[in-house]
Amino acid sequence: MQNRIQRNKRFSNQWPLHLMVIPGLLILLVYQYGPMLGIAIAFQDFIPATGLFNSPWVGLENFRYMFSLPNFDTVIWNTFYISLLKVIAGQIFPITIAILLNEIRIRFMMRSIQTLIYLPHFLSWVILGGILIDILSPSYGMVNGFIKWLGFEPIFFLGDAQLFPYVLVVSDLWKDFGFSTIVYLAAITSVNPSLYEAAVVDGATWLRRTWHVTLPGMAPIIILLATLSIGQILNAGFEQVFNLYSPAVYETGDIIDTFVYRIGLVQAQYALATAVGLLKSVISLVLIATSYYLAYRLANYRIF
Repeated sequence: MQNRIQRNKRFSNQWPLHLMVIPGLLILLVYQYGPMLGIAIAFQDFIPATGLFNSPWVGLENFRYMFSLPNFDTVIWNTFYISLLKVIAGQIFPITIAILLNEIRIRFMMRSIQTLIYLPHFLSWVILGGILIDILSPSYGMVNGFIKWLGFEPIFFLGDAQLFPYVLVVSDLWKDFGFSTIVYLAAITSVNPSLYEAAVVDGATWLRRTWHVTLPGMAPIIILLATLSIGQILNAGFEQVFNLYSPAVYETGDIIDTFVYRIGLVQAQYALATAVGLLKSVISLVLIATSYYLAYRLANYRIF
């Protein structure tokens, strides 16, 4: 009885906060949970004219057809390969830059560098795509201008199927590593300074201090960002790929999201596109659950 009275009193004191949550919940229900009804299209021979409830049911036929497509395994591999490279580079490079920036004693210079590397994060891939197309152009691009100045033949970075995945990784790193760098810098500032002092007294070099003091102090944040990255392993970046790829690089640059776009919106195969999207969502759910479990088991770290 006493607990119920306390709960009622607490709710009466916090009802304005509950009201503030309602708009967010409505948006979540309308735009996140509402569209989940469309999952049924993956199991139908969907005909837009007849609608969701009148289209014939075909069971798993769309999934069988999906796996029989000659280029579907290539699309899956491209997605996994590009995402994995992005995850690895997106962890190693920001950690390294954060450690190096932390050694700069001139605060104005450090903040200026932080601002410069963080700026691309605020630009959309529509803008950055246009910039990259101009920079990497084989005829008038800055990069190929330098290559020709060195006496070599120009390289068609966005038209070479072998180079295209690495162009995606490097350009994605250029855009987003500034955000992770700032997060890691904040993690470094939380390391107890007395640990560095003790390491110096023991004669540890800068490399030893970094390995035995800085990196262990950053470990919780590293685990958190790595865990979240694993959950997004099948999101290779639709906006980036869509603005940079062409039929010449489909062999190595076509990913699940662009594949769904083409078969769903361009070719109007809505049922097949929904089946591919559902498969991706299920695999992503398993990856997220697995990564959370590993983060707790290996590092005793809880996301929630």
